[in-house]
Amino acid sequence: MNHNILFSLFILLASTFSPPSLARVPFHTNAHSEDFKNTSYATRARHLLEDNESQAQKIVDFAQGYMTNADLETAVKEFGRSIGKSVNGVPLWVIEISDKPGEEEAEPAFKYIGNVHGDEPVGRELLIFLANWLCDNHLKDPLATLIVENVHLHILPSMNPDGFSSRRRHNANKIDLNRNFPDQFFPVNDDDDSRQPETRAIMNWLRDIRFTASATLHGGALVANYPWDGTEDKKTNYYGSPDDETFRLMASIYSHSHYNMSSSKEFPGGITNGAAWYPIYGGMQDWNYIHAGCFELTLEVSDDKWPNAAELPVIWRYNKMSMLNLVASLVKTGVHGRIYSSGDGRPLPGFITVSGINYTVRAGTVFGDYHRLLAPGDRYQVVATMPGYKSKNTTIWLDDGPMTLDFVLDPEGNAGALTNFEVLDFLRTKGASKDPTRVIAKVSQSEYKVYDYLVNTAACDQSRESINEFVKGVKRHNLAKAEVLNTINIRPAAPVEIFPIIENCEPRFPDEEVAEIVELVIKTLPPPPAKTEAEEITEGNEETTEHQKEEITKGNEESAEDQNEGGEQMDTS
Repeated sequence: MNHNILFSLFILLASTFSPPSLARVPFHTNAHSEDFKNTSYATRARHLLEDNESQAQKIVDFAQGYMTNADLETAVKEFGRSIGKSVNGVPLWVIEISDKPGEEEAEPAFKYIGNVHGDEPVGRELLIFLANWLCDNHLKDPLATLIVENVHLHILPSMNPDGFSSRRRHNANKIDLNRNFPDQFFPVNDDDDSRQPETRAIMNWLRDIRFTASATLHGGALVANYPWDGTEDKKTNYYGSPDDETFRLMASIYSHSHYNMSSSKEFPGGITNGAAWYPIYGGMQDWNYIHAGCFELTLEVSDDKWPNAAELPVIWRYNKMSMLNLVASLVKTGVHGRIYSSGDGRPLPGFITVSGINYTVRAGTVFGDYHRLLAPGDRYQVVATMPGYKSKNTTIWLDDGPMTLDFVLDPEGNAGALTNFEVLDFLRTKGASKDPTRVIAKVSQSEYKVYDYLVNTAACDQSRESINEFVKGVKRHNLAKAEVLNTINIRPAAPVEIFPIIENCEPRFPDEEVAEIVELVIKTLPPPPAKTEAEEITEGNEETTEHQKEEITKGNEESAEDQNEGGEQMDTS
């Protein structure tokens, strides 16, 4: 066992200590003692602090009782790492709990984030309780052992240390961090330059680590919230994601493991769809699911946003099993496996889809491992794909436990060219973005040139779903594969634009059929991004456009043969 996980310092324990007085919610005598074992932190903290009364007075302030930012840094910096800094320069410290911290394994990763809102500090305290409990019990408690040895758990106790210091919801720039992420329905927060440093830190973190699931801890209510958080028409009503059943399962695991969350009279079963509660836009929960492949919940863990510190041990006891069971659910449910090449047996960073669910899960680049969360008690058709390989699918019945399902894919004889979208998607998976610093992504300068060109073409806003819809609709017109590919890449919006794409267009197709093809293009394929006046002037003056197009064409052809790290190849036949 790697003892790097044993970072349960006395400072951690001391900071979570508070006197065993009566809590806000009466402690019920019918609570299962098994759920609350190994939580006697107060006694241990008192013993450890007796030798240093001045430190005890500094850390354990009975009036406040909450860990300061300095205390938090002192407690975790030796074992954690900073993923960025707040507006005021406070490091955002992350703890990793695993039997092999810092190493990549074929295991799912989970993250907990606390203190997103500065005036909701309960989460940061609960996460320190959780870290201590796992480290103290990983060799004694089966659930702790399961998590430490089978999951890479990452804990960010405070996303908003500046807000915590001022006891305000927003960060130091007076921005609500849970409204600062790119939104799927409205173009809020699309400007990278105006994004807050705390938000950028989270987004970069998820480019670095492939999280399977996560949760943020909030205060002010008692409920497990799941996507979607917003609606297209801004109305308050239920708006489920493609994985609505799975999200309901995750939320229910937390709620029913909690002491009394599932007994809520306001929220049936103690869970709620975010949009049905109240819509928000720019939230972190939806962004995680859409852009990072991470199933995230928003957990409201205490009715009071900033309760008396004396109540923290009881709040921890009420949430302990919920926090543990949610992490453990990553390996207790769902479909897990690897994707291999039949040619040489190497792992493939392919893609997993489930028929009837409009969502794609990426496999890891090192081990080809995937972790697909699904609600049990149903039949699923699981499909594995990889550019340059023939896809494979199998139908399974998923019981309550996890299922292992590996795929061995056969190489295609001639993979053919990729769409511009697939090349762009491949570069995005490597970390390419509009971030002007470009210090995080493992992308070469020549690849960035390709990226810079493609983000200003129709490929920028295309998706696998939109392309598949176009390919399905255009089949009846009997276009050649190269013609379909070029139509997707160029996205003609008028008959005059489609004539150069389709060989012998006029003798092959009557005007009415050409109009039908154009109409299908407009209906299914998003237009390219609108150019600013400055970009149009620059474009008119530059003489490198044709050279860039040649690079793209060459890159598309080479990607099918050589870049087996790319996105799922579209069937344009």
